[in-house]
Amino acid sequence: MKKYLKLKLNLLENNPTQSMDLDKLFNPKSIAIVGASEEEGKVGNVIAKNILELGYQGEVFLVNPKHEELFGQKCYPSIIDIGKEIDIAIVAIPAKFVNAAISESAVAVKNFVVISAGFGETDAEGKKREEELAKITKEKNLNILGPNCLGFIIPELKLNASFAGGMPEAGNIALVSQSGALAVAIMDAAKNYDFKFSRIISIGNKMQIGETALMEYSDKDQKTKVIALYLEGVKNGKEFIKAASAISKPIVVLKAGKTEKSQKAISSHTGALAGSDEIMRAVFGKTGILRADNLEDFFDLITLISNIDFPRNNSVAVITNAGGPGVLTADAFNKKEIKLAEFGQEIKNKLKGFLPEESSVENPIDLLGDAREDRYEKALEIVGGQEGIGAVICVLTPQDQTPVDRIAEKIIEFKKKTNKVVLAVFIGGERIENAVGKFRANGVAHFLFPDRAVESLDKYYQWQNFHKARKSVISPELNADRREKAVKIIKNAKKQKRSALLFSEAGEIMGLYGIKVADSWDEKREIFVFPVVVKIDSDKVLHKTDKQGLILDIKDEKELSRALVQMKNNFPGEHIIIQPMLPRQTELIAGIKQDPVFGPVIVCGLGGIYTEIFKAVDFFIPPFDIPEIKNQLKKGALGFLFRETRGQKAYNLEEIALILSGLGDLAREIGEISELDINPILVYNDGKEAVAVDVKIII
Repeated sequence: MKKYLKLKLNLLENNPTQSMDLDKLFNPKSIAIVGASEEEGKVGNVIAKNILELGYQGEVFLVNPKHEELFGQKCYPSIIDIGKEIDIAIVAIPAKFVNAAISESAVAVKNFVVISAGFGETDAEGKKREEELAKITKEKNLNILGPNCLGFIIPELKLNASFAGGMPEAGNIALVSQSGALAVAIMDAAKNYDFKFSRIISIGNKMQIGETALMEYSDKDQKTKVIALYLEGVKNGKEFIKAASAISKPIVVLKAGKTEKSQKAISSHTGALAGSDEIMRAVFGKTGILRADNLEDFFDLITLISNIDFPRNNSVAVITNAGGPGVLTADAFNKKEIKLAEFGQEIKNKLKGFLPEESSVENPIDLLGDAREDRYEKALEIVGGQEGIGAVICVLTPQDQTPVDRIAEKIIEFKKKTNKVVLAVFIGGERIENAVGKFRANGVAHFLFPDRAVESLDKYYQWQNFHKARKSVISPELNADRREKAVKIIKNAKKQKRSALLFSEAGEIMGLYGIKVADSWDEKREIFVFPVVVKIDSDKVLHKTDKQGLILDIKDEKELSRALVQMKNNFPGEHIIIQPMLPRQTELIAGIKQDPVFGPVIVCGLGGIYTEIFKAVDFFIPPFDIPEIKNQLKKGALGFLFRETRGQKAYNLEEIALILSGLGDLAREIGEISELDINPILVYNDGKEAVAVDVKIII
């Protein structure tokens, strides 16, 4: 106890309020291993061996009250008994002892890696234990990685603070994984893909330190070139967006959980359209994150970015020794931002000067099946000398007369003396194995299939363009007067114990945000201009078409009387409205979905009764400005509306952008709305103003 009090007083005197940053966690000069063991198979045994035997140069203290000595050195009953401040403690003891151990030793160490499982990933008891640990973390100002994590590895420091075996090569890839098992698999595949790491970090339950903090930390690291994340979920959506939007380095994310086994009953079309994966894709698009579609794509993107600089432009030359693979490579450019370079006559003449007559001097350049290294070398020199070409893809199949290794050496030589991106696509197995090894040893990105090379290069090029054009979008100040008026309407509806607003109430709120709605009247109006529409207006009937709560194209008073009787019989006691039957040209849906991770999401797509069938929908993540909305509309599912097609005039892009901007302001200002659905908005390309015909606001 005296030793504990003395240490506590010394630390408090020297450092009363210090908040530890992640530098000390991932660059420690001293480590305590709580739960160290000499028993084979124990996690504490693997971690101790990794740290003691793989080259780490800092101080290592072993902690286990059952032993006085382990691995030939002193073993301490607790961290406090060490008698000095420690940079990090790695905790690998049964979960039920973890919280007490951390609480006791927090005076001597502020950074912990909790390997132990048995927390929020298990049962109610585990969740309670994790909540208690979070409370300790906050009260004692700690940094905690985990719990339930693999640990971390910093190859440059020869520090393997995990229970994964081995020491990967030091390099420029920062790998952050929510799955420890996947991190181990990637480490095992590292030699085959020439992956070299600045760090490998398993985040486990990410109780405190999660993907956002580690992205920001890796962005500051000069040795890191690409940040690679495997995620199953995002903890704080708004912080994630803010961080990812500001990071200067490419972020590649493999996101698991694209589908949901079940989805709660959702009251609006907007809610039904916006699943978690669609919103995640919108977030990635907003922040410029490179999304890997699968594990193979994840590996490809990491391979590419860790080995090459940015392509200078989108013009690509392809050199091949086989017509078929050349055609397949050309096909892969379909609908990509990178393009096959157009060769001028001068280049074609130079190529004709040394190639057989049967060769193709178009792009792809076909050197023919008997091509040796000299043809590749000369072709590379010719296309490599053209300023307008940003990248060269060298495709090869190992035919009988093909000197695969010598061709690979010529490609490597060219790569070392050019400022262009150089990719290799050697298609085969054993006959290309040695050449692929040479590529990896010399930093030439290699792909087994041409479409994978083109896809990865295109994504990287798009990221580069996004990064150049990126700007901060500052949310405008909240309009307190407008909010007060809207909230008053909502509170009134709640007093009446309604779960949705009436059309007149919703229309009033829409007007506050610059969105025009169709006129509506009740049956007491004396004069109507036909045709008209009769519809139910009730919080109990949200899908009018499904419930036969909508009668269209009523042409005269007699039809109107019949429609009103029918509606009253079908929906006794409910509110009924009459609207003008407006001309229909194109119907859109727009709305707000409250996402539990990212907050309000704005939805816009083709509307009407087929909304959920076609799902031609785009998602917009606030904050945004008008230029961002316009850019996303033009590139998204509705892009065809804003281009002249077969004599059809383009629709008004500015008008739709202003509607979505208004919804964005509404979403930020009025948190009392759980879902909002405008379906349809009638839009026109002949000068008529867009108008919202039906507005559903669920509170």
